[in-house]
Amino acid sequence: MTNIAIRVENLSKRYRIGEREPYGALRDVLTNAMTAPFRRLRSTLQRSNVETFKRSNEFIWALKDVSFEVKRGEVIGIIGRNGAGKTTLLKILSRITEPTEGYAEIHGRVGSLLEVGTGFHPELTGRENVYLNGAILGMRKVEIERKFDEIVAFAEIERFLDTPVKRYSSGMFVRLAFAVAAHLEPEILLVDEVLAVGDAAFQKKCLGKMGDVAKEGRTVLFVSHQMNAIRTLCRKCLLLTQGKITDYGDVERVIPRYLQLDSTENEWISDGKSRVSNPYFNPTRFAIVDRQLNCISRAIRADEEFGVLIEGVTDSINISLTVGFAVYAASGELLFWALHTDRKPEMWPAIRTGHNKLVCWIPRHFVNEGDYRIELIVSLHYVAWLSQPGVNAPSVHIAVRGGLSESPYWMMARPGLLAPVLPFTSIG
Repeated sequence: MTNIAIRVENLSKRYRIGEREPYGALRDVLTNAMTAPFRRLRSTLQRSNVETFKRSNEFIWALKDVSFEVKRGEVIGIIGRNGAGKTTLLKILSRITEPTEGYAEIHGRVGSLLEVGTGFHPELTGRENVYLNGAILGMRKVEIERKFDEIVAFAEIERFLDTPVKRYSSGMFVRLAFAVAAHLEPEILLVDEVLAVGDAAFQKKCLGKMGDVAKEGRTVLFVSHQMNAIRTLCRKCLLLTQGKITDYGDVERVIPRYLQLDSTENEWISDGKSRVSNPYFNPTRFAIVDRQLNCISRAIRADEEFGVLIEGVTDSINISLTVGFAVYAASGELLFWALHTDRKPEMWPAIRTGHNKLVCWIPRHFVNEGDYRIELIVSLHYVAWLSQPGVNAPSVHIAVRGGLSESPYWMMARPGLLAPVLPFTSIG
C-alpha cells in the first residue's frame, strides 16, 4: 500500500467571471460521455480558437499548476489571503467540483467540512442526516450506530436531534456537521475555516478532536486564518497566493512568509461584489488612517496614534446593529475587539440611514512592535453575523516598527503582546 494519501499534479481550476457552474442531471452526464470523443477532436482542430479563449479576461484561474503530496497521517495547514484558492482546492479534493486541468489522487475515504451544513438535507432531522452523511462516506449502518451516541454528545444537540436541520442555527449546523465528519472515521479529513462559526469553547473542542484524529494516524488538511491553531495542529504548511503555491514546508518557516506578504495591506475597498454586502450595514471601506483620514500605507511606529476607519451604507436601521473590528497578533491570537453598538446610545452616536463613517483611534504606545491583522465585524446582536472574523470578514494588515525609545538600552523591544505606557503614582 502506498504511503501517499493525497497526490496533486498540475492542478488548475478556471471560472468564468459572473457565471455559475451548470447543474448536471444524469442524462447530461450520459450525453457528455457519448459526445466527449467528438468534442476532443473538435478542440484539436481549433487550437487557435482555444488559445484565444484562454486569453479572454472573462475568466479567472482560482488555482494554477498546483502540485504537492501529503503522506498518510500528516496534518497539513493551508494558509493564504481570501481568494487565494484554498477553498477551491478542498472542493476539488472533496469531489464537489472538477479541475480544469491536472488531477488529484485520493487514497482513502474522505470526510469534509467546507461550508455550514455541507451534505445535509434541510428537510431531514439531525438524526436522519447523521445516517445520510455516514452513508455518503461509505459507512455501514452498524458502524454509524456504533458512533451515533458519541456524535450527538459531541455536537450537544440532544434536544433538537429529531428537529429538521433547516430550523438549526448556524452554530448548531456546524457542531453537528463537524461531529459527523470527525467521528465517522474518514481516513482523510478536510476542514475549512467554517469552524470559526462556533463559539470559543466549541472551537477549542474541535481543535482538540482534530488533534486526536491526527494522533490516530489519519490525514488532515486544515484551512484557517488563525495562525496559532495552524501552529498547534500542523507540522507542515502550504501557502497559496493567487492560486499558486508560493511555499510548502515547515510551519515556522512558511507562516512568517505569509505574514510578511500581507503586512502592507492597510486598506480594503469594496468592489461591489463583497460577500458581506447586506441592507443593514454594507461596508465600502476599511482602512488604517491618520487624523486626516488618509490611508497610512507604511509601517506604523509604536509611538504614534492611528485610526481604524469603517465606512458603510445603511438602507434600514436595526437597533441591534453592531459594527467594529477584531485585532489579531501575528500568531493568530485574538488581542481584543472594539465594537460600536446601537444598544449603547449613551456611548456612541447612532448609525444613520445612508453613508456612515466610523473611526476608532488606537492611542500611542498601545500595540507592541510586530505584525497584526485587523478584521471587520458587522452583526445583528444575538441574531446573525454579517461580517464574521475568521470566516468572511474583510481584513487589513499593519506592521508596527520601532518607536520604543523608552525601553532599556539592552531591550530590543518590549516583551508581551501589548506595550502601553502607563502612569505610576507615588503613595509614600
